[in-house]
Amino acid sequence: MRLGVLDVGSNTVHLLIVDARHGGAPVPAHSRKTELRLSEHLTDTGAVAPAAVARLIDFIDESTRIGEDAGVSQIIGFATSAIRGAPNGAEVIDQVAAATGVTLQLLSGEDEARLTFHAVRRWFGWSSGTLLVFDIGGGSLEIAAGADEEPDEALSLELGAGRLTRAFITDDPPEPDQVRALRRHVRTEVASAVGRIGRVGTPQMAVATSKTFRQLARITGAAPSAQGPYVRRALERDDLGDWLPRIAAMTSAERAALPGVSQGRSAQLVAGALVAEACMDIFEVPELVLCPWALREGVILRQLDALDD
Repeated sequence: MRLGVLDVGSNTVHLLIVDARHGGAPVPAHSRKTELRLSEHLTDTGAVAPAAVARLIDFIDESTRIGEDAGVSQIIGFATSAIRGAPNGAEVIDQVAAATGVTLQLLSGEDEARLTFHAVRRWFGWSSGTLLVFDIGGGSLEIAAGADEEPDEALSLELGAGRLTRAFITDDPPEPDQVRALRRHVRTEVASAVGRIGRVGTPQMAVATSKTFRQLARITGAAPSAQGPYVRRALERDDLGDWLPRIAAMTSAERAALPGVSQGRSAQLVAGALVAEACMDIFEVPELVLCPWALREGVILRQLDALDD
């Protein structure tokens, strides 16, 4: 069957159309996304602004037409941190449903962590042993660990790269005291998760997903995306430590000129790098292996699993 997945995130809204069958890997057929940045279009009360809601509806409405033309049998929509944290989040979901016919499922942070872990497990398989998985989004950081198909522990922290940038960084490039304050905050929050995640045991493989980790890996020498998903890519803690002061000293425009870094996300890269460094240091992970599958694939796989029930 052909499925469409609409991922309404804090930074981007992404339509992914895949050819899928139970027991097989989803094969991408079409991808469409826009950097809507819902988390940056909030009112003084934290609500998603009407103009942003209108743009979201336009994108989803057009995506449903694209899905129909492509022969999609079902569109699965979900929303994450930006709408989850907005006081008018439920209203936004109702507006989208009324205007487009697509009902967005509001995922909790733990849902995100569990679904991402599920996708990572399917990608690497049982031979990878106990997994420790990190995902940095625009609004939150998800961490999950376990030896089975579902994680034994899964949690979400409000350490998204976009959220932290808005809260701590006001200059371009950031002033050293801004970076220090952000670093202290991130490390305190990440350290609070060690006890819970540590109960799972020592991981055989530590894995990273998300655009932030892919950008950092590319900057530090990983293969470009053009070489395909089956090339092994990794982020080394020592390499990240060498690059982080250089990234922090750059302007957003200078960061955007680095390999793999988009203009739209360059302002968030310092915060993202500090979160990545804290995760690797505090969890004592010398290397993170990049996984091409993440939350969207986890949603697809869970849907396929349900068809077999």
